[in-house]
Amino acid sequence: MIEIENLTKTFGTQTVISDVSGIFYPGKIYGFVGRNGSGKTVLMKMILGFIKPTSGTIKVNGKQVGKEIDIPDDIGAIIETPGFLPEYSAFQNLKLMAMIRGKITSKRIRETIKLVGLDPDSKKHVGKYSLGMRQRLGIAQAIMEDPQILLLDEPLNGLDNEGVEEMRNVLLKQKDQGKLIIIASHSKEDIDILCDEIFRFDHGKIIGHEVRG
Repeated sequence: MIEIENLTKTFGTQTVISDVSGIFYPGKIYGFVGRNGSGKTVLMKMILGFIKPTSGTIKVNGKQVGKEIDIPDDIGAIIETPGFLPEYSAFQNLKLMAMIRGKITSKRIRETIKLVGLDPDSKKHVGKYSLGMRQRLGIAQAIMEDPQILLLDEPLNGLDNEGVEEMRNVLLKQKDQGKLIIIASHSKEDIDILCDEIFRFDHGKIIGHEVRG
C-alpha cells in the first residue's frame, strides 16, 4: 500500500507538487493523467525516494520514505526512457541489474524476457533495438524480481498495436496477482482499458479523481 499525505514539492520558487494526498491499494491499477510538467513523474520519483518532498509524507507498506526507508525495496519502475547498456544483449542487461540484489535466477530472467515477447537467446545488442523493443525490455526489468508495486511512466510508448495489446495483458495479469500498479500515460485508451481509478493532474495538483466499475 502507498499512502501520500499533504505532499508538496518546490524547486526554488516553482511548486511542482501541491498538497497531494491519496491512498493506493494492492490489486488495482491507478492512472495518472495530465499534460507534461503537471507533476506525474516528479510524484513517482518521490515515491521511489529519488526526490525528497518539501513537506508532507509518503509511506510505502507502512514505512515513511526518506525517514524509515531511503528507497522502497519492493517496487519495480520505468521512469522516463529505460536506460540500458547499448552494447549488451537483453539477457546481459537484465542479468547485470539482477546481480545488484541477487534475488532471482537466470531462469527467471529468461522467463520474463519471453513473457514480454522478446528472445532471451538473441545476441542482438539493445543499442540496435527499436523503441518498442526497448519498452518491452523496460517492462521486463520492472517485473522480473516480482515486486508488489509497479510505477510505470509511459510504459506502452513506442509499441505497435499488437505490442500494446500484449503488454496490456501482461500488466492486467500483474494486477490479477495482487500487484499495486500506477501508470502515467497520455493514451486515453490505455488508461480507460487498464485503470480502476484515475487521478487527473494539473500544475502539480490533483484536479480530478475517478473510480471505475
